[in-house]
Amino acid sequence: MEKLSFYRGKKVLITGHTGFKGAWLSRILVNAGAEVTGYSLEPPTNPNLFSLCGISESICSVTGDIRDRDKLMEVFDLRQPEIVFHLAAQPIVRDSYKDPVYTYETNVMGTVNICEAVRRHPCVQSFLNVTTDKVYQNKEWEWGYRENDPLDGYDPYSNSKSCSELVTHSYINSFYSQMDVAVSTARAGNVIGGGDFANDRIIPDCVRAVEEGRNIIVRNPHSIRPYQHVLEPLAVYLMIARCQYEDKAYAGCYNVGPEDRDCLTTGKLVDLFCQSWGDNLKWINQSDGGPHEANFLKLDCSKIKHVFGWNPRWCVAEAVAKTVEWSRAYIHGDDIAACMDTQIREFFQD
Repeated sequence: MEKLSFYRGKKVLITGHTGFKGAWLSRILVNAGAEVTGYSLEPPTNPNLFSLCGISESICSVTGDIRDRDKLMEVFDLRQPEIVFHLAAQPIVRDSYKDPVYTYETNVMGTVNICEAVRRHPCVQSFLNVTTDKVYQNKEWEWGYRENDPLDGYDPYSNSKSCSELVTHSYINSFYSQMDVAVSTARAGNVIGGGDFANDRIIPDCVRAVEEGRNIIVRNPHSIRPYQHVLEPLAVYLMIARCQYEDKAYAGCYNVGPEDRDCLTTGKLVDLFCQSWGDNLKWINQSDGGPHEANFLKLDCSKIKHVFGWNPRWCVAEAVAKTVEWSRAYIHGDDIAACMDTQIREFFQD
């Protein structure tokens, strides 16, 4: 945990802390000795990682809607954060088709609200807006998208996150460039890991199939995605926030994804899950004729490698194995917090 010593005693605010990524990030920061405030709706699923890992006892957890600017301002007034991670979002592509208005309200106006809170609070020295690899205009080509490629997500979720990027850039140009605050955006690929209970995500679907004793159903086995363990982008978020806190020159837009070899089809990912789990687990191809989703998506991460000297730590096979390890602990009723802490130590060890 020596790499995280910077955060000891720092006042950190996380929006969306009750979500999958948010709970892992909160756990990392608490272990690092940070003073953590979370601002989020109630956990989005039942069960959920936030409740299972017991992190609420170690942070200031505020239940609030990112669309409620007045309440968000009150939390900033009270807690005076130095570092802000914005993770709150409606994150599911299919749900964005079902309720596009809520998706845009949350992902666009929510970004406006957090940007305005940062603008009005000079205590904030470092601000990171977490978006997605889906912000790019997807041309289904074979090479990875770079940070200077056009932003134009197709579906309401992807498009709303493109808008979130543009809102952040506008605030940088209009306000933050004249302030003593460093601001970046991070565009991460698909993440897997223990504790994701969301609907319409392939690894949670795999775990549910195991629990129910049935074959795994795969809707789009030939879709190619950049898969990485959840700790990979979280480590990058922490690195960006730390580096730009110390030197504003590090502020910018960054892709965060795995190596090319870990951009693989959904079918291959499920093969890895079945092999890691054992017990003759199998999957079947069963398309449900759902709404449009990209078939091929890959990021070019050369910028973050060049700027920070960063490289991914766990390959996709290791990421799947760690996810299976966590999921077995959950199904067997083991200590979830201890399992998470062990995986965090293993990831961040020298």
